[in-house]
Amino acid sequence: MRWLRALEAVVLREAIRFLRQTSRLASAVVRPALWLLVFGAGFSNVLGISITPPYQTYVTYDVYMVPGLVGMVLLFQGMQSSLALVFDREAGFLRLLLTAPVPRWFILFAKLLAGTILGVLQAYAFFVVAWLAGVDYPLFGLLTVLPAIVMGGFALASIGLLLTVHVRRMENFAGTMNFVIFPAFFLSTALYPAWKIAESGALWMVWAVRLNPFSAIVEFIRFALYGIFAVPEALVTVGVGLLAFLFAARGYDPQKGVLGRRGRDEG
Repeated sequence: MRWLRALEAVVLREAIRFLRQTSRLASAVVRPALWLLVFGAGFSNVLGISITPPYQTYVTYDVYMVPGLVGMVLLFQGMQSSLALVFDREAGFLRLLLTAPVPRWFILFAKLLAGTILGVLQAYAFFVVAWLAGVDYPLFGLLTVLPAIVMGGFALASIGLLLTVHVRRMENFAGTMNFVIFPAFFLSTALYPAWKIAESGALWMVWAVRLNPFSAIVEFIRFALYGIFAVPEALVTVGVGLLAFLFAARGYDPQKGVLGRRGRDEG
C-alpha cells in the first residue's frame, strides 16, 4: 500500500503541475504541429519515401514525418520532466520525496512513469492535430503504436533522468537540453530515412543516424503505426531505457552514486 500511495502521489503531482502550466501544454502540441504544417507544405509533393521492407510501401512526406514528430514530443517531454526534477532538487522537495518509506529507485521509477504517461497523452493529442491537418495515416495504427510510444517515452525520460545525475543546476541543465535535443533529433530518421542520406554521400552522417538511439525509437514508432513490430528497434529502445534508468538509480544512491560522492566532498 505504501508503494501504491507513493506512486499515486508522484503521478498526480506531475499531472497537476503539467495541467497548471498552460504554456507547456500548448507548446507540446503547437511545436510539432508547426513542423508538420511548414515542412509538410514545403515538401507536399515528395513521393517515393519507403517505410517498410522490401521498400515497396511509399508515403508522402507529411505522413513520413508524423512518427518522427511523435518522437519529438516524447523527447521534449522527457527533457521537461527532468528539468522539473532539477527544480525539485534545488527547492529541496526531492530530498523530502526520497525520504519516503519506499526504495529510492521506486520513487525515480514513479517520476519516470508520470513523465511517460504525460508523453503518451501529448503524442495522441498530436495525432489528433495531424488528422485534422489532413495527414492520412492508418487509424488502426493508433492502437498498435501505443506500446512503442510507451517504451519510447520511458527510454527518453530515463535518459533525461540520467542527465540530472551529472547536471545539478537549472541554468546548466537548460543549456544541456539543447545539446541533447537538437543533435538527437536532426541526426536521426525523424525527418528523412537513412538510405536517403546514404544516397547524398554523407557517410559520416549515416553512421551517426544509425548509432543514434533516438533513430531506433522513431523507427519503432513508425513501424508500429503500420502494425509491424520492429524487433531490433524494440530491443534497442528497451535496452537504452533500462540501462539509463539503472545508471540513474545508482547515481541517486547515496552509498554508490555520483550525488552521494559529491555530497560527501561538499561536506
